[in-house]
Amino acid sequence: MPSFSGLSPQKRAFLAGTLLLTATGFACRILGFFYRIFLSRTIGAEGLGLYNMVHPVFSICFSVCAGSIQTALSQYIASHVSQGKKVFRSGLAVSMLLSILMALGISHSSHWIACHILLEERCAPLLPIIALSVPFAAFHACINGYYYGMQKSRVPAFSQVAEQVVRMGLVFLIADIWMEQRREITVELAVLGHLIGEIASACFTLCALCLVPPQKIASAAGSLSRSSSADFPVFHHSASWLSLSVPLMALALPLMGNRLVLNLLGSAEAIWIPSRLQAFGLNSEEAFSIYGVLTGMAMPFILFPSAITNSMAVLLLPAVAKAQSNGNKERISNTISMAIRYSLYMGIFCVGIFRIYGHSLGTSVFHDSDAGTYISILAWLCPFMYLATTMGSILNGLGKTSTTFAQNIAAMVLRLGFVIFGIPRFGILAYLWGLLGSEILLACLNLVSLSRIADFSWEPWETLLKPVFALILSIGICRALLSCPLPVLHVLYSLPVFFNTAVQIGIIGLGYGGILLVLHWWKEK
Repeated sequence: MPSFSGLSPQKRAFLAGTLLLTATGFACRILGFFYRIFLSRTIGAEGLGLYNMVHPVFSICFSVCAGSIQTALSQYIASHVSQGKKVFRSGLAVSMLLSILMALGISHSSHWIACHILLEERCAPLLPIIALSVPFAAFHACINGYYYGMQKSRVPAFSQVAEQVVRMGLVFLIADIWMEQRREITVELAVLGHLIGEIASACFTLCALCLVPPQKIASAAGSLSRSSSADFPVFHHSASWLSLSVPLMALALPLMGNRLVLNLLGSAEAIWIPSRLQAFGLNSEEAFSIYGVLTGMAMPFILFPSAITNSMAVLLLPAVAKAQSNGNKERISNTISMAIRYSLYMGIFCVGIFRIYGHSLGTSVFHDSDAGTYISILAWLCPFMYLATTMGSILNGLGKTSTTFAQNIAAMVLRLGFVIFGIPRFGILAYLWGLLGSEILLACLNLVSLSRIADFSWEPWETLLKPVFALILSIGICRALLSCPLPVLHVLYSLPVFFNTAVQIGIIGLGYGGILLVLHWWKEK
């Protein structure tokens, strides 16, 4: 059992937060897999394609009224803890105003957006449902930003689980009722599930805010003064906290612009892929089906392990911001080195797993051979994608939002080039090449930028050779065990393909982690 007793309070808090977010992230991903399987078998690949086309509209709204403000809250509060409540109230007021205005605009213009922007009339009835979810998303995003800024990750972590559980439970119930009524299950169910999840998360975080506000949690640890829940009105008229909206929005606006441009480019990508596939020679149904398989089946597998790196990224931003405000350059350098090492550990492991078992996972879970093929090809994304996620978060924490913006734009433009010019000639493979190229470019640009800011270590053995060696050795151990004439193997081979594959991945994972720990212990000795 690992012990954190020898670590500093900051490192203990960071590791504890990372472990908590990772655990809940994995729980959400597992629940999400079952949900994706259900959707793929009810609304089909074409339905998933339509859902993934309309979802960027929500992403654009969220980037304007919630995502950037959440990040700004997290960063600003981490450096100004004493003003946490007032800053939160200011950010919440601005976020809710923007979200309500955007929701009304999307609902009123749903048919025009569907026909003239999304180029798919079938999206029109889905947009008002998506729009209704925006204020709820903005509400819980601001609360989560407050907790992250106070470096208290429990509430945001468990809100994700609550969102998934409630969404799955109610969607399964609705689907069951519709089937009893002999009503056709369409993509409307997936969009309704999205709304249900956002409402559930908003209700959970509101209850947590009233019962266990972050300052009350912190005071229990002796770090901040006690604040009762009765002392915590969500809205409080005060000139002082209203004045804080100026520095907060000064921090949020660049992030807002960055996210908006990136989401607009991402939306353009989602719109153009089906149309360019049709230029390749496919009909509309085939184009949406391929897009649905790629984005709704294959990509969730690739993104599944990112629960770990995403957890690190979320916690790294306020931690690095605080270290910078304290002038602690050594901590910044150590944080970068640690993030690089663990991102590559996870990425290299995933390359091996998805290359070997990608086809089995895709066909056994979704009963679609194309999904398995895409997973195997996309495996090479993992090290670069996970590295770019953590490095980008560190750059944002250091205040280099314009740098990350420019780098993300460059990566997106490269990807769109493959979409526009490559897909009509080479089909969906061109988009997969574009994904790989854009993530490699982004990871390299992030590392170059960080190297100019902080002096961090980059040891080839530690970051590349050691995990590759551990991966090869753990795969060899797994294959050796499976070749032994053990009675238990008869039980393993009698299991369904998915469970058989999961057991083998588990053996490799345990071996991989164990070998890395042994090598680390050997180095320390």
